[in-house]
Amino acid sequence: MKNHILGALLLMVVFQAVAQRSTLTLSHGWKFYPGDQTAAQGADFNDSDWPTVTIPHDWAIAGPSIPDGDGNTGKLPWKGEGWYRRSLEIPSSYAGKTIYLVFDGVMASPKVYVNGQLAGSWDYGYNLFYLDITKLIQPGKKNNVAVHVDTRQHDSRWYPGAGIYRKVQMIVADQVHTALWGTSVTTPIIKPHYADVRMATTVNNHSNSAEEARIEYAILNPSGVEVTKKEAKLSINAGKTAENEITITLSNPTRWDIDHPALYQVRTTIYRGDKVADVSITPFGIRTIYFTADKGFYLNDRRVQLKGVNLHHDHGPLGAAFNTRAMERQLEIMKAMGANAIRTSHNVPAPEVLELCDRMGILVFEEIFDKYDGKADLAQDASFDEFAQRNVKNWITRDRNHPSIFLWSVGNEIGDVQYNINGGFAKLQSMVNYVRKYDMTRPVTLVCDNQPSASLRHFDYYDVHSWNYGRRYALARQLEPGKSVIISESASTVSTRGFYELPLPKAKTDFTKSLQVSSYDLNAPDWAEIADDDFMWQQDEPYIAGEFVWTGFDYLGEPTPYTNQEVKNMGFTNKEAARGSYFGIVDMCGIPKDRYYLYKSYWKPEENTIHILPHWNWKADIGKVPVMVYTNGDCAELFLNGKSMGQRCKNPKSMKSTERFRLIWEDVTYQPGELKAIAYKEGVKIGEVTLRTAGDPVSLRLTPDRVSIKAGGEDLSYVLVEAIDKNGNPCPLANNSLDITLTGPAQIAGVGNGDPQSLEPFQGNKVKLFYGKAMVILSGGQKGEVKLGLSGTGLKGTTTIKVVD
Repeated sequence: MKNHILGALLLMVVFQAVAQRSTLTLSHGWKFYPGDQTAAQGADFNDSDWPTVTIPHDWAIAGPSIPDGDGNTGKLPWKGEGWYRRSLEIPSSYAGKTIYLVFDGVMASPKVYVNGQLAGSWDYGYNLFYLDITKLIQPGKKNNVAVHVDTRQHDSRWYPGAGIYRKVQMIVADQVHTALWGTSVTTPIIKPHYADVRMATTVNNHSNSAEEARIEYAILNPSGVEVTKKEAKLSINAGKTAENEITITLSNPTRWDIDHPALYQVRTTIYRGDKVADVSITPFGIRTIYFTADKGFYLNDRRVQLKGVNLHHDHGPLGAAFNTRAMERQLEIMKAMGANAIRTSHNVPAPEVLELCDRMGILVFEEIFDKYDGKADLAQDASFDEFAQRNVKNWITRDRNHPSIFLWSVGNEIGDVQYNINGGFAKLQSMVNYVRKYDMTRPVTLVCDNQPSASLRHFDYYDVHSWNYGRRYALARQLEPGKSVIISESASTVSTRGFYELPLPKAKTDFTKSLQVSSYDLNAPDWAEIADDDFMWQQDEPYIAGEFVWTGFDYLGEPTPYTNQEVKNMGFTNKEAARGSYFGIVDMCGIPKDRYYLYKSYWKPEENTIHILPHWNWKADIGKVPVMVYTNGDCAELFLNGKSMGQRCKNPKSMKSTERFRLIWEDVTYQPGELKAIAYKEGVKIGEVTLRTAGDPVSLRLTPDRVSIKAGGEDLSYVLVEAIDKNGNPCPLANNSLDITLTGPAQIAGVGNGDPQSLEPFQGNKVKLFYGKAMVILSGGQKGEVKLGLSGTGLKGTTTIKVVD
């Protein structure tokens, strides 16, 4: 009830306080019904017994899980339909305004009704859309919005989520206003001492008379200070749109870069006579980007090796419902590892992802589709050209001003396009042409995986060779050496955090009936490779612009090598299929796997990294245990209980990739105690790390990533839970079940432990340790102090978090 009142008051305040354009995020006050509901679109429909939800909302993440369900889509009940309803109090003073509803993403096929009438519909669940609802709104009266969502025809290779899983906004503007995403900012000339900033603006005139509008462009520097402005006049016929273009020169601009992500803004003001009619803000950055055939990618005339990761759209225990802090945390973890780029595999991201990357200095390889079929919600009888045009228009016009974006991708591993089946090349040409129609400043690519298809020269349609796995780019590079190469999906190494299995695999595809994958980082599917191979190929072939690892985070679905079919081939049933991926460098909760430190040691050599694996809690009769050290150093010496196990050094000339990037002691005879590695670089000690055999767990250590979070329900604190022994050593094999208690103004947003096999609920007051660790995610309500406690089988731990205004 408090949320309903707050939403209504906020709506009235925004409407009454803003004279020109106003934007209201419609988060609260929504009712939801899972399933069909006759006449739910009606303005007078009684939804009083429906539960109240907050948008973004993923109706499937709460479960219940389906034990014998499809692991490829997370064994969750995302297939179905549902209804959302919300009332809007629109003041009479907004008669004559233009009113839009903007949806960042609805999974899938939404139909939107306003006051019982169909306002519009959309198909592709990962793309944004907006509706002009002006003619359906009744100012001065209670209005109603209803949204029907239907995922039954959506096809997916991973967990897609279900519902209105990204934010919804209502925008109220004067009849004469800049179109949504209507200002394009480009920098056609950038010199050390100046930059030309070109602004092209589309202005709508929804009035019944022609208008002579005046447009004022003001540029604000990264500190928010206005540095220059310029005006132009524009004639717009009644009910039409018109475009204006203007160039302003900036002296000594600060460039956007991954090390210094400076952001400018354009403030576009529309005047009707002397009255301000509309004001819109467009952030942008000043930087140069280009590829060369032989040396890869350049940012601001400096070669930058792309150290990228692929990220799916879900947030693990939070599901597909977008959360800005959850996304920020993902990016922080990846950047701390040394990543400087992400690929939005395989869909248009939430706009906040790009805003974060702009602000944090992370490059973006932005992709629109996985396939041109049901995975894009493309109906079989639909016009592909019409589908492509409106999806690309919304995608590019919204995102074209983000300086972080350096490459557009029109699709991923689309076999019929690569082989020109069923008009594949014509579809490719349509997609590329529409991208270039709305943005000529960035290169375009198609992500490919079928190496022989390169002989058909589909790369003639786009700008950069983007290939997945196994040096499949080789033929395309041979046929067209004038284009740069990106490894758009690298590695697909699979592992389970904290799990180690002996003996080491003889082949990368040696998977066992344990239903987990050893964290020695030596396993990959037959079509993929281990991380070290991609490092080696890039060292040996400097024309490669970089790589994008599959994947940065584990995600829901695609549980190779334990999919339903694969476990049945092993003699199991569907119940033994996993529900989460094994590909991630970190697990589904964001807890690093060993591989995290391998990437950090190579991608971030300026920061000392020394990491020992495996754990040192083995059975006494295990015999010999291989030990590896991941370090940015050249060499390391290993000690077991004070005795040297010898020094190992990397071999930069080796054609066995692991010898270049890891230090390996293959036959250390296990003794409980202390394992220590001392690392050296160019003969100088850079540090040491000690790993100790843990005793029995006696308590829990709770470590919040943030001890202070903002009120309102959107901010999060991720609390790492670890079992420790009496000396404070982590207990790597602990698997205790824990009860959660929470006092104070916060809620449990999600729980998890990174186990891809677990069907435990993501929402609740219980969590189980998985190889000694688990995660509790808290969201702040009102201001106050929050105490979190966990306990189970003699273990206890507490922590305190503050919720602030």
